[in-house]
Amino acid sequence: MNAHELKTKTPDQLREDLVALKKEAFNLRFQQATSQLENTARMRAVRRDVARVMTVMNQKAAEAAAK
Repeated sequence: MNAHELKTKTPDQLREDLVALKKEAFNLRFQQATSQLENTARMRAVRRDVARVMTVMNQKAAEAAAK
């Protein structure tokens, strides 16, 4: 998921993506705590995707407020 893809989405789609990513992050943390996590790099990727989504959401909110 890159920022260019995210910028083309609507705020509702971004919120849905954010919820899905946060659920995935929770599941990954749970797997890590129970020593069942196989791909530890996925945790970092999900955290960064969450940050990307939130950044784009904040940029869209700032643009809307400026208008």
